[in-house]
Amino acid sequence: MTEQQYPKVIADLTADGEDLDRLVSDLDAAAWALPTPAPGWTVAHQVAHLAATFRMAGLAAADPDRFVAMTGRLGADFNANVTAALSGYLAEEPAELLRRWREERAWAEKALGALPMNQLVPWLVRPLPAAVLAMAGMMELFAHGQDIADALGVRRTFTDRIGQIVGFAVRTWDFGYQARGLETPDVEFRFEITAPSGALWEFGPAESPERVTGPAEDFCLLVTRRRHRDDLAVRAQGDIATHWLEIAQAYRGPAGPGREPGQFADRAN
Repeated sequence: MTEQQYPKVIADLTADGEDLDRLVSDLDAAAWALPTPAPGWTVAHQVAHLAATFRMAGLAAADPDRFVAMTGRLGADFNANVTAALSGYLAEEPAELLRRWREERAWAEKALGALPMNQLVPWLVRPLPAAVLAMAGMMELFAHGQDIADALGVRRTFTDRIGQIVGFAVRTWDFGYQARGLETPDVEFRFEITAPSGALWEFGPAESPERVTGPAEDFCLLVTRRRHRDDLAVRAQGDIATHWLEIAQAYRGPAGPGREPGQFADRAN
């Protein structure tokens, strides 16, 4: 989003982490082993992924040289890197995994919060302002939190904090093209996204013929590929924007299969 969002992004990141913490804090061992919509991933896998991601963010903010050295040792196989990052956490019992996730999350929040929000920190592809990395953390919490909520049959509610994720997704609108090896079109989109409060968040030139509109929750479900576009109230005008709805993603790496139309027809969202 704009730099006007920067002062509160750490507080928003912390609040979203606490929300997800409440979702998993009282789960029994059977619930931690429940399958989520991500093939092969249980609730424990989702929390382990978040723990590993927040550990990396904390390291990037607190010790950039160590972060660069660590990522320099990663191989070219994205999925293998993810599996390796999760393995140490998945070896733990649920109570210890929960404790470690809380520890990694608190470290990342503290390390990022100690920096000027516009200070660049290293990240996997290119350096990011500390505030933008915090927004990426919120996107991770949203996406993997949705997988956990779906496994548990829980309907989440959102506040206008979700605007940080919307802003991040608008900033990274080209990731879907890059993930598929497609040429990014030379066009500026107009985004008009409705906040949970009813406020309208606007990005891009008002005169653009390529427009994306819809409610913030649905927009974030789209760009994290947690719902199929057919099941969402996100709409596009213009051929390029219409195609973008098919490939939108707010994260690096393989797009994955996404979700099927009607997969969650029995859910409120």
